[in-house]
Amino acid sequence: MLIVGAGFSGMYLINRLRELGLSVQAIEAGSNVGGTWYWNRYPGARVDTQSIEYSYSFDPDLEQEWVWSERYAPQSELLAYASHVADRFDLRRSIRFHTRVTAAHWQEAAEHWLVTLGSSETLTARHFILATGCLSVPTDVTFPGIEDYHGRIIRTSSWPRDGVDFAGQRVGIIGTGSSAIQSIPEIAAQAAHLTVFQRTPNFSTPAHNGPVPEDEMARWKADPRGYAAASKASPYGFQNEVREDKFISSATPEEIEAELERRWQIGGFRILSAFADQGIDEHANKIVADFIARKIREQVKDPVVADKLTPKDHPFGTKRPCVDTGYYATYNRENVSLIDLRESPIEAFTVKGIKTSDTEFPFDTVILATGFDAMTGAIERIDIRGRGGRTIKEAWAAGPVNYLGLLVAGFPNMFTITGPGSPSVLTNMLNAIEQHVEWVSDCIAHLAASQAGSVEASEQAQHAWSLHVDQTAAITLMPRANSWYMGANIPGKPRRFMPYAGGLNVYTDICNTVAAKGYEGCIIRRGEQILSAQPEFNSLPDPAPIPEPLLPIITERLEAFEAARAGQDLAAE
Repeated sequence: MLIVGAGFSGMYLINRLRELGLSVQAIEAGSNVGGTWYWNRYPGARVDTQSIEYSYSFDPDLEQEWVWSERYAPQSELLAYASHVADRFDLRRSIRFHTRVTAAHWQEAAEHWLVTLGSSETLTARHFILATGCLSVPTDVTFPGIEDYHGRIIRTSSWPRDGVDFAGQRVGIIGTGSSAIQSIPEIAAQAAHLTVFQRTPNFSTPAHNGPVPEDEMARWKADPRGYAAASKASPYGFQNEVREDKFISSATPEEIEAELERRWQIGGFRILSAFADQGIDEHANKIVADFIARKIREQVKDPVVADKLTPKDHPFGTKRPCVDTGYYATYNRENVSLIDLRESPIEAFTVKGIKTSDTEFPFDTVILATGFDAMTGAIERIDIRGRGGRTIKEAWAAGPVNYLGLLVAGFPNMFTITGPGSPSVLTNMLNAIEQHVEWVSDCIAHLAASQAGSVEASEQAQHAWSLHVDQTAAITLMPRANSWYMGANIPGKPRRFMPYAGGLNVYTDICNTVAAKGYEGCIIRRGEQILSAQPEFNSLPDPAPIPEPLLPIITERLEAFEAARAGQDLAAE
């Protein structure tokens, strides 16, 4: 088994596959385990899911011996946790650090993958598992003149291990996504002056961070197994008081305000699930967005700055909301300036700093918080070739397609962990990781028991699943945003809503049903002999009754989706 990546996915894969008695080798570019928490060391970096839920739940003893210091753990503690897990289960002996995978080619006759490393060394593996992370490849930055700048340039995604002292410095930061929103308050507290270059404002909710609340800790201590199971059985993969029976359209203004305020005071992602219609009905969503806009105005003294920080080009929740500590109040500091790049775009870097359309700003340090080539970036940067030498880039030329977010037709014995087509980034990543790793390891055990050589998705099942992913997203407001969910932050990247919006609980049930049917939608071979061929995918659950308030909206969206799909088919013909 060859695993690419030693983050939280890769680590659990090593442990789980070893338990099956399999030979496991993980390849990791960094010098330690931890994945995103190894690379992202910028000031203020912390998890946006409650720590007690952002934890492995596969080992009861591990749960009991680790105590989180904060409700939302900082990067240093998350990395320490990853190291503790690696030590406890002796994972490092199965990891090659400081190494990259550059190519992986399927060898049909031998039924294995020939994997090339950065050193040109080759390895062979029966199974090739991509645990590369959803946000692990930074976007390419091509500002004119950037090579002429004489100051220091730092990426939030590869922060210096020893930290950075900004005392007395003039600092510029480009971007206002999650990394910037977390780091800006910390940098502003040190720098002589901080200039923030914003193209698109993001919605952010307060973390209200501190020790894990006593009532939450008591619930966890009373039944850790039950607590973890309840998190996994929810749409978001964490306990978020999902209200499937409460609608803004049928609530009074007083009820709406009270519920939104209550969830705002709890903080984090709690406001995402206040009402069942806010992710589907534009009017309901606007009421939530207007509530957050008022909160921004309450925190930012300058009304012009507050207005610039208020999102207006996408519904709330259609981009992953940020969770912050003191972000908006930072703009009340005299040493912080906000530059709206829609009004004054960056023209070029200069020797001294950055020139916009109307001003040149001198900087000692410029920070690039410019985002990631999400979900597919790390996979497509490897020269992966399946049956007949077809590359993964060719297979995904019109956007990523696969089966269950786990298998790609024509690429036998290749699994993608929390990749496109799975709930991943719309959920608690740890619970999504555990579900994927357990499904993949069970599938591999099934192959070993039947002495099979390979498994792959059928074209029919891949088409049916990709259609379901598209249709599920089309019901929501999600595709309305130019988000990294859509690949919209990468020039030339096909626009397709990549994650599965049906919820982790629904998705898990589908995956379990597929496995229970002997891996429906898959073709299992031993050499040229087909041991099992179930090309059709019929494991979607019966549609839940559509609530009356949403019936006309969802019906209209589905009709529009089918009409658009019919038009695409005609165009293709």
